[in-house]
Amino acid sequence: MSTRRDGPTGHEPRAVQKALALLEAVARLGPGATAKGIAAQTGIPPATAYRLLNLLVADGYLVRIEDLSGFALGRRTRELAAAAPESEPDHRRALSDLRERLRFGIHLASFAGDRIRIVDKDPDHELGGEQTLISHPHASAIGKLLVAGHPELLTPPLRRVTSYTITAPNELAAELRRVGRAAVATEVNECRLGRSAVAVAVRAPGGAVVGALAAIGRTGRLMVDDPELVELLTGTARQVRL
Repeated sequence: MSTRRDGPTGHEPRAVQKALALLEAVARLGPGATAKGIAAQTGIPPATAYRLLNLLVADGYLVRIEDLSGFALGRRTRELAAAAPESEPDHRRALSDLRERLRFGIHLASFAGDRIRIVDKDPDHELGGEQTLISHPHASAIGKLLVAGHPELLTPPLRRVTSYTITAPNELAAELRRVGRAAVATEVNECRLGRSAVAVAVRAPGGAVVGALAAIGRTGRLMVDDPELVELLTGTARQVRL
């Protein structure tokens, strides 16, 4: 007779604590977190981490993303989160006000663990190609803000997501220097054909870039060189704490 397993199991006395640490690491790293990255984030030996990750997948606390290259939070974890009382982020009102003023999608991303995580999506504008944005940061405005400060995250050869994606080393280096100086990044058809974006840096109290606030819209309608748009984004970004 078999018995139903209601959660991760293991022979180690601290198996439950390790499993919880793995869940927290996936939440910080975001969808697509790899077993290697999760193990490094938690300090858990890779073999132990991989075994516990598989148990968490089997029990529905984690899922494998479509291409099987990493993990994301599963249904049971989301159910637990939904059961907790919600505390509205301090920036929610500022984002709501900005969304009412602009006809573009306004999305907030964090750079926890040197990885892009979309933490507040515009409910009225679908963010297509999210996994591409996360996996190929050189191709997006949000990603350029991350790699401008962490060029070591770019591992050649870089994928040319569209025919407009900047991959030439000298050209990309010049683009990232400009982004680093201005704390503003743009994309035009680079991550997805027909889509443009402007992203501004979100900073921690000490000044470090910890995220990005982006306006994303249709190419030809969203003008990436619009100073009023950049000013609106920058003013709202100052009110955000990640």
